[in-house]
Amino acid sequence: MLYYTDFVFKENRSEKKEDKKMGGWQSTTSDQPVQPDLEYSKPWRKTPWGEEKQLDKSLREFKLTVPNSKHVRILVIGEVGAGKSSFINSVNSVFQKRITNEALVNKISDSTTFTKLYKTYYIRYGQSTLPFVLTDTMGLESQDLHGIHPDDVVKAMEGCIKERYKFNPASPVSPQDESYRSNPSLQDQTYCLVFVMPADKISLMNENVIKKMKYIKNKANELEIPQVVIMTRADEVCPLVKENIRKIYTSKKIKEKLEECSECMGIPVSHVFPVKSYHEEIDTQADIDVLILRALTHIVQVANDALTLKSKENTE
Repeated sequence: MLYYTDFVFKENRSEKKEDKKMGGWQSTTSDQPVQPDLEYSKPWRKTPWGEEKQLDKSLREFKLTVPNSKHVRILVIGEVGAGKSSFINSVNSVFQKRITNEALVNKISDSTTFTKLYKTYYIRYGQSTLPFVLTDTMGLESQDLHGIHPDDVVKAMEGCIKERYKFNPASPVSPQDESYRSNPSLQDQTYCLVFVMPADKISLMNENVIKKMKYIKNKANELEIPQVVIMTRADEVCPLVKENIRKIYTSKKIKEKLEECSECMGIPVSHVFPVKSYHEEIDTQADIDVLILRALTHIVQVANDALTLKSKENTE
């Protein structure tokens, strides 16, 4: 069996709005002049701008392919300060139609993790609970006795950690602990692992943190759990995007950072989604919602596929 301690890190022309529809989705660029050093003349990824209501409705009405399952579990991990809790809050804000802060976020500059407990967030729309849950974790840190222990992430993926388990950086959960679940159900297990990586700090990430993330990724592969990268703080690395979020998929800088994420983690570019989480806004905004909903749609779909596969294996 592979343990974390055994793992070794190897490792100009103006353009009018386009309204090309593919299955009801639009690809729209600004009618401002293209800046050749900063952006491409056309979007490099189609985005359903203006379709936030349809995306929202699709997720609210999403049906899992395993009838007796109430939800699929999505595990969110990342380095301290990457924006895990902010992303979870942003997802909740989209469906609540207001800014929420259910997952507490540390606003003080601190290099230590704020989240200490294993906690599941049920996403609600009105009185209904949606068929997916997001689980927050303690942040990863560069030092081995700080932040979440990588083997705790593995146990969480396996469904062996009970709700509100308090993470211990020095020692991962064991079968002797009260918070250890010996016989996890399908509902307890993880079906998509989400790495949260801040766009403005990717180049500065500590090698030991990357080492831990790659160890976790390898264990997820062994468990046949799909992985997605949410690239937060996209507006902080590109002035075009900061001014107009619809430039996110014409920005050369965002594409460069997305490819850097992909190469760093060994995750396909198609599984990396740049977003802007809510942090200074007091109301939700349609374009921010579109990016979050599009990423979440992909996450929920691959998680449902993994749940279907696991369910079939259990019945064979």
